[in-house]
Amino acid sequence: MDIQKIIADVVAKLTGNPDLIKSFLGNPVELLEKTFGIDLPDDQINQVIEGVKGKLDLGNIDIKEAAGLLGKLKGLFGK
Repeated sequence: MDIQKIIADVVAKLTGNPDLIKSFLGNPVELLEKTFGIDLPDDQINQVIEGVKGKLDLGNIDIKEAAGLLGKLKGLFGK
């Protein structure tokens, strides 16, 4: 299994989708398994999670802070 390809595919689908990013940040294993159909051993799934977190384009914002900001923005627009 090509871990780098999986990471690239997941990042491409997460980019620009705040709801998926929030789900990923909240429970990455569940999102990868249910949304992407990725079922890997723990060591490989952790490589994918770390790789995706490293490639997500959130600028200089901390990942946990970004998840909070996305939630606040969603609340502002009533969605």
